[in-house]
Amino acid sequence: MRLLPLLTLLAGCAPSSGDTGTDGVTTAGAGGDGAAGGISRADNDLVVRMDRGAGSVPVSWTLTCVGFTDGTHPEAEAACAHLHGLDDPFAPIPDDVVCTEQYGGPQSAHIAGLWGGEQVELEVTRVDGCRISQWGSLGPLLPDPVGVRPPA
Repeated sequence: MRLLPLLTLLAGCAPSSGDTGTDGVTTAGAGGDGAAGGISRADNDLVVRMDRGAGSVPVSWTLTCVGFTDGTHPEAEAACAHLHGLDDPFAPIPDDVVCTEQYGGPQSAHIAGLWGGEQVELEVTRVDGCRISQWGSLGPLLPDPVGVRPPA
């Protein structure tokens, strides 16, 4: 039984104050004491919603990468390993950057949660060269970037 995705969902309702233990789990709740009814949430805990475009049904995955890998992501181990290898995987594209005018497809993804204990809220598309590069830099987190068919 996988309780972590449910705890992840409930953690969004908990107060944001809390302490991070050595296991990478943040305890939130009354006085930061998980045993006193608080909810724990991993420091590297994401929800990914991907739309392949062209009228396809969006898909959603959960991913937890902290001492273990958990979630519904189809390539969870590879995605965690890849993200851990990046300095700042969810850095936004700077406003003053010049991007090539090329279209990479109708795909879009919304990534939300925590990474390194920091809040993540990122929308990724493939509408120009910068955003195609950003999508590609996330590697296996955003599988099947071309086409509208889900992976077999």
